[in-house]
Amino acid sequence: MTVPLSKKLLSQINILEELENLNEDELFEHYKFTADKGQELLRIDKFLMDRIPNSTRNKLQNAISDGHVLVNKRIIKANYKVKPLDKITVELPYPPQEIELIPEDIPLNILYEDDDVIVINKQANLVVHPGYGNYTGTLVNGLIYHFEHLPETTTPNRPGLVHRLDKNTTGIMVVAKTEHALSHLGKQFFDRTTERRYHALVWGDLNEDQGTVEGNVGRSLKNRKVMDVFPDEDYGKKAITHYKVLKRFGYVTLIECKLETGRTHQIRIHMKHLGHPLFNDDEYGGDRILKGTTFSKYKQFINNCFTILPRQALHAKSLGFEHPTSGKWMQFESDLPEDMQTVLQKWEVYMENRIKE
Repeated sequence: MTVPLSKKLLSQINILEELENLNEDELFEHYKFTADKGQELLRIDKFLMDRIPNSTRNKLQNAISDGHVLVNKRIIKANYKVKPLDKITVELPYPPQEIELIPEDIPLNILYEDDDVIVINKQANLVVHPGYGNYTGTLVNGLIYHFEHLPETTTPNRPGLVHRLDKNTTGIMVVAKTEHALSHLGKQFFDRTTERRYHALVWGDLNEDQGTVEGNVGRSLKNRKVMDVFPDEDYGKKAITHYKVLKRFGYVTLIECKLETGRTHQIRIHMKHLGHPLFNDDEYGGDRILKGTTFSKYKQFINNCFTILPRQALHAKSLGFEHPTSGKWMQFESDLPEDMQTVLQKWEVYMENRIKE
């Protein structure tokens, strides 16, 4: 059972969900148009409003900003004017559908709980919320089993959620137990006053000990299931990741990332954009040998590491936020999961042996 939100909180929660870009399991309705030979110059949003049923200017402008509207296979700006014979393709997300949430006895590693919040250390291979293709077996199913009353968000199937982690990213998450906590935490994420630090193992030896990656993150134009970085500020959403080197292993590097924004796959795509994809990240090219030797012994070593760590090497190491009731700053830390620790130990030994040789 979930507790419905009061109307006065809806706008605040909408802000939160826009920030966190949670709708990554969307289905899209597709449209294709070819402008007539005699088409007069007309703004793209007005052109589409006359042709797509039940569309609104705001919805279309968001679709243009997110790169879901292409003209002649190219990204366009919101002020683009349609010309004769332009070929236009549109993808609009269907509104999310309510799914019956079934409580499931899924083990949760709870680090802290009070009347307002729950802080958990999420395990790998656990989807955070139900969506297309994942209707059960999610963190939310486990949460409503252990905690009957969680506040609803404006997006169905996500009671209590104020942020998320990818299925195979481990680490700390905070969940709201009350409407007040949901609103208060949501505003902190929107205002970027939370502190989130991740540890990641990436391919290659970074040139600098620390740095910042800036680049708008949006849906890839080639594969809508993954993200990409775009230099054009009119496409995607602003994303900033600060990183620093923790340990170098020659062919791979352990880094810490501090998020200034919270976009879908942000660290994963930013590090790929930097030329250092996450170790064994199968969606962003890290699941093959990118650095090192061609010796069969080395290949076997990497394959063994992939077997031990069958996911991207990313862990949400720490999370800090202001408690929604007491106002006290709360800081939580978590150890690296066993699979990442084991792989790092193997790299330690490998590099020691390589030095001896």
